[in-house]
This record gives sequence, C-alpha cells and structure tokens, in this order.
Amino acid sequence: TTHYLFIVVVAVNSTLLTINAGDYIFYTDWAWTSFVVFSISQSTMLVVGAIYYMLFTGVPGTATYYATIMTIYTWVAKGAWFSLGYPYDFVVVPVWIPSAMLLDLSYWATRRNKHAAILIGGTLVGMSLPVFNMVNLLLVKDPLEMAFKYPRPTLPPYMTPIEPQVGKFYNSPVALGAGAGAVLCVPIAALGAKLNTWTYR
Repeated sequence: TTHYLFIVVVAVNSTLLTINAGDYIFYTDWAWTSFVVFSISQSTMLVVGAIYYMLFTGVPGTATYYATIMTIYTWVAKGAWFSLGYPYDFVVVPVWIPSAMLLDLSYWATRRNKHAAILIGGTLVGMSLPVFNMVNLLLVKDPLEMAFKYPRPTLPPYMTPIEPQVGKFYNSPVALGAGAGAVLCVPIAALGAKLNTWTYR
C-alpha cells in the first residue's frame, strides 16, 4: 500500500512540476521565444516522470497514460485562463503523448528492458518532442502580438518579452532543442530508474 501511495504522490507532484517547468508551458510568448529551453525542460521532465512511473508498474503504456494526465491538467489550465477573458492561444498545450508513446514502444519492443527504455526511449523523446511542439507552436495565430497585447498579470517588468529580430531565431531551434533534449534525456531517465529502485528498498 505504501508503494502505491508513494507512486500517486510522485505522479501528481512530477506532473505539476512538468506543467510549470520554467514557465515555458503555458504562455505563448516564452514558449515561442525560448523554444530551446522549453524543449530541454519539457523533454527531461517528461522522461524522468514517465520512466519512473513505467518501471514502477512494469506495464508498457504507462508512459502514455502519464503524458495523458499532464495533457488533461494543462487543458484544464487553458480553460481557466480562457474563462478569465484571455484568448484561446494565450496558453499552449504541449504535445507530450506521441513522445511518451515512443518511450512505451521502446520498452515493449525490447521486452521490458530497463536499460533499453532509458537509452532508446530517452533519446526518442528528446528528439521527437521538440519537433512535435514546433509544429504545435506554428499553429498559434500570432504569438508576439498575443504576448504584448495580453501580458501576464504576474509578469515582472524585467521579464517583459523582447521581440526577436527577424531571421535570427536561434538559427535552428528544432535542431538545438532536439539535440540538447536527446543528450539530457538519457541521464534523466537513468535518474528516474534509480528512484524506482530506491522505492523498493
């Protein structure tokens, strides 16, 4: 019983951490202009929670379930902001589920091999999540207009978004985000596996 209570606490808290990681999840301005940081924070937070959750249950498909929980939480937050009078695109819901499905697939295809899930699954998440979310952000109508027209009420003056110069958007944010995410996801996944081991001690 203690083990299952522990996994519930970890799942809820890691979900809340992920949907607030660096504040890059909710708001159109930062999610767009700081895409590389968004990719690193979201891919690593997804992997550590999903790996822990998946290895605890030992059931392929758990990572997708975990990503689904985060997606529902964020849509609820999006609805809350929308009800306060903010536009629909003010909050961006990240695309976690396809990357989590790749993590589950690597775990299932390697016959529930923990190390393969960490190495292969972590790399797949780190490479795929930036691509999926770049497509997601491209669908936003006008992120910079959204950022300046609807500033966040809690945003301090020194964090006011600065409009980037045209043609100087990190050269290739997808490549940078995917590269950094893929490199970081493997050790982060290993940490999730280690936490899972400690739970049984």
